[in-house]
Amino acid sequence: MSMAIEEVSGRAVWTADEMRRDTRWVQPLDEAERAELRGAVDLVRSRRAGFDFGKEDFSLPRLGEKLVRIREELEDGSGVVVIRGVPVEDWDLPAIEQAYWGIGTHLGSALAQTPRGDLLVRVEDRGGDQHKDPTARGFHTARFLPFHNDQGDVVGLLCVRASKSGGASCISSAAAVHNEILRTRPDLLEVLYGQWYSDIRGEQPPGRPPYYVEPRFARFRGRLFTQHGRTYVDSAQRFPEVPRLTPQQLEAMKLVDTLCESERYRLDMDFRPGDIQFLNNRVVLHSRTDFVDHAEPERKRLLLRLWLRTPGYPELPDYFKPRFEDMDYWLKHPLPQPATQHA
Repeated sequence: MSMAIEEVSGRAVWTADEMRRDTRWVQPLDEAERAELRGAVDLVRSRRAGFDFGKEDFSLPRLGEKLVRIREELEDGSGVVVIRGVPVEDWDLPAIEQAYWGIGTHLGSALAQTPRGDLLVRVEDRGGDQHKDPTARGFHTARFLPFHNDQGDVVGLLCVRASKSGGASCISSAAAVHNEILRTRPDLLEVLYGQWYSDIRGEQPPGRPPYYVEPRFARFRGRLFTQHGRTYVDSAQRFPEVPRLTPQQLEAMKLVDTLCESERYRLDMDFRPGDIQFLNNRVVLHSRTDFVDHAEPERKRLLLRLWLRTPGYPELPDYFKPRFEDMDYWLKHPLPQPATQHA
């Protein structure tokens, strides 16, 4: 190889079997922590509506200590945490959103997820198909989502209601996949460290090109940075100025997906109401199986999503900065909310 690419070390490198054996990443809430969370929600609801509050307004003396350890696990451990037992059954949806927001303030700062400046979005089937519509977003479909990572340092998903069937969350260690490619196909890993184009799907701010240009893998300040999403790379090919994907790039993307889907690296989990899954986007890739929903609107699958900037990533490599600049623009210059928008 012409590039000196080093193996990634640390607990972010894991296999599915290792995660099944070492379940420290599953963090159930005890009754005292649940009671503390209820009290924090009651207090913030008595003072204000919505998400106009920070960590200092959402006091969690006991649970807050656990959240410090959770952030450490996300930034410097496996990159995966599931909090289990958030008492969603006790609240209406606005209170659930405030509880989730409050937990998020103890982990990091929320990032805008849409050009409307939405800091918390509802993940639900609205009938779209991101595989056919280049402007569709996968979190508004019931379709299978291939392995990818989201924006921000950490992505969080809180399950309010589960689907009738399907909708499993599948995760893989991007760090382990990186090392496997280094071991078996170093030529393709060098390709993944090269320049790639990803579609922004019509959500770019004024004056921006409609795609990002960045590597799939990179190292910065000793940390691995990953950006993977086959759907967005493929749809960027609709722009005539974007270079056509080479056979080596196609093979490299397929290899990443194949390894992520393999029994060795893929860990599946079903969401239960009250679960929050937090993933470090730098070192963990995730997927979702397609799902069948309930017929009744009030029973349909509903997850709430947060994108967080966390203290463990104070600096970013230059090639990832445009994504954060766009999210900052969305927050400062939000488009009007449509009448049907919930979040």
